Parts: sequence; structure tokens; C-alpha cells
Amino acid sequence: MKHILFVLTSHEELGDTDQKTGFWIEEFASPYYTLKDAGCKITLASPKGGLPPIDPKSDAPDQQTPSVVRFKEDKETQDHLAETIPLSEIDHNGYDAVFYPGGHGPLWDLATDKDSIQLIESFYENKKLVSAVCHAPAIFKHTKKENGTPLVQGKKVTGFSNTEEEAVSLTDVVPFLVEDMLKENGGIYSKTDDWQPYIVQDGLLITGQNPASSEKVAERLLEELQA
Repeated sequence: MKHILFVLTSHEELGDTDQKTGFWIEEFASPYYTLKDAGCKITLASPKGGLPPIDPKSDAPDQQTPSVVRFKEDKETQDHLAETIPLSEIDHNGYDAVFYPGGHGPLWDLATDKDSIQLIESFYENKKLVSAVCHAPAIFKHTKKENGTPLVQGKKVTGFSNTEEEAVSLTDVVPFLVEDMLKENGGIYSKTDDWQPYIVQDGLLITGQNPASSEKVAERLLEELQA
């Protein structure tokens, strides 16, 4: 049985606005069920531990995908989510891969969290898959290779695009733009049309552009684990 670590944000304030943020339900639920239904064991973690905040916009009427509906009716998974392990208590041993769901929250905490940075670097250095979708590639802002260069330098990657951020009117709210950051760190960034599924794999790194890409990231992760 493959053991996957999911790391979710603990951040709920959307910058200086009076709005809330957190993780995006679809980007957690769809990969979670894809991997769980395939027989994987899943452990959940977050910087603060406990119940991570859900972005309220991800529960809007137009966001009710089958996996979101399933999650809302699934008390077992809800209870599992309420007991995420603090990141400070996690290391890579015992896990085969790590998956980071998006939502705007990771831009504020997971991008700079020292435990998350160390965890990603440990997974990568130990030849384990690191996957992230939508805003979650923000986790690569400060991660380094053993030689001290950015982890994504020279790597093909994707993530929430500048045009998608502009479309949700948060370009001036977020601390940085995922697309710009990946390019600044030397990543070979690519994207498809806004809101369409798109994933990129380069070695141990698997990234997805937006919520619609989350299931495909999990499917690719599963393919690699079963290879």
C-alpha cells in the first residue's frame, strides 16, 4: 500500500480584505478520493494541525463537483480532515509521495513555512514525488536543491496563471503571483487556456495549473507510484 502525505494550508485571511480563504475543496477532495479509491493510505498535515480552513468560495453553488458533493456527505473524511498533524511532527520517512492542494492560503503560510520547506527538500532529495496544484506551487518559492539553487530551476512546471488571478480580481491582494515566482526561480513555466485542465511532470515534480487539473495531478501521481 502506497502512503501519501497531503499538506494543507492553515491560513484563512485573504490579505488585507475582510474575506476568508483557505484550501479549495475540489483540489483536496478530488485527489483524495482518486488516491484513496485506488487503495492508497493518506495522512493529512498542516502547519498548525487540526482543522484547516476551507475557502468559502470553493463551496459556492457553481463549485459542486462530484468530489465536493461526496466530501460534504462523508463524515469519515471530514473527521480525518479535522485532525491534521502539525507539520513540525512530520518527516518524509514512511511516505511515498507528498501532495499539496491549493486555494489562496498556501501563498501566505506554506510558501514560507520552514517545516514545509524542509519537508519538500527531504522528499526531493530522497527521490520521492512532490506534487502541487493551482496556488500550491507557491511552496516552491524558497525550496532549494542540495546545491543551493531553487528547486524548480530548469524544471518544467505550471501553476495558477497570472490571467486566472486577474480573472478572480486578486492580483493586487496576493503576496505574489505563482506564475511570476516560478519563472523568477528559473522554472520553465507553461500553461493552457484559463480554467482548463493542464498538468506538467518533470522528474519528481508534478504540478497542475488550476482546480480543474487536480484530479489529473493525482492520476499522474498514482501512475508513477504504480510504475
